[in-house]
Amino acid sequence: MSNDELSGLTIAVTAERRAAEFITLLERHGAAIVHTPAIHVLPLVDDSDLRSRTADIIASPPDLLVVSTAVGFRGWLDAARAWDEEDALLAALRSARIITRGPKAKGAVRGVGLREEWSPETESSEEVHEHLVAEGVRGLRVAVQLHGTITEWEPMTDLSVSLAGAGAETTAVSVYRWIRPENQQPLLTLLDQIIRAEVDAVTFTSAPAVSSLLSTAKDTDRVEALLHAFHGPVAPVCVGSVTASPLTALGVDTMQPARPRLGSMAKYIIEELPNRR
Repeated sequence: MSNDELSGLTIAVTAERRAAEFITLLERHGAAIVHTPAIHVLPLVDDSDLRSRTADIIASPPDLLVVSTAVGFRGWLDAARAWDEEDALLAALRSARIITRGPKAKGAVRGVGLREEWSPETESSEEVHEHLVAEGVRGLRVAVQLHGTITEWEPMTDLSVSLAGAGAETTAVSVYRWIRPENQQPLLTLLDQIIRAEVDAVTFTSAPAVSSLLSTAKDTDRVEALLHAFHGPVAPVCVGSVTASPLTALGVDTMQPARPRLGSMAKYIIEELPNRR
């Protein structure tokens, strides 16, 4: 493989976490990069509600725990560690059946010595919901580590709500949430660049990043122009189907690697994006 496959191509990167290594990979192959984080991850280590719910789980462990994201689960343990409650939380979770939403969440659970009972191959909330409802959750006490903030652009199942509807007694554990950047000007500039096709591709590594860009476009009456660009000259590249879901719901076809991993995404871009020239 040569090192100039992406020469002459401009790629917008919207990630905040792990952006540096991703950008370096693309630049090594000749890409020009526009880095505009679309979201900020706000940890809730100091959140009194999270601390209270964690204390309740330690005092009375749930029958079932649903782990939605690796970063969220690790963040929860980090918060518990800051409160000197990590060992107590892990002890409580060892007594619960554990379901993980996909391979990354499964890896995080196994990384601390816990073991999941079941996990879908994809990061599908709907598949987790269907599996648990088919198995039966009525009367069970279920803790759900939420995957993030649900927005109008994200057609994902809020498992704490849907499982409650199936008869479970649920506790929603919100360990972190995504927030839109306080300074919207960089995103507005990125929107202009996309609409004018000054970038060849826009990369997304989370559904909230897609939602944030769509929300900024909505605020300035540019959703239609943004979608027109994504239907035409600008390639939206998503790390996986969950990340792509807000665009998929709007009828936009996205480019996705076979495996929902950052390294796989970089390799996929290097191999496939030049074909769109």
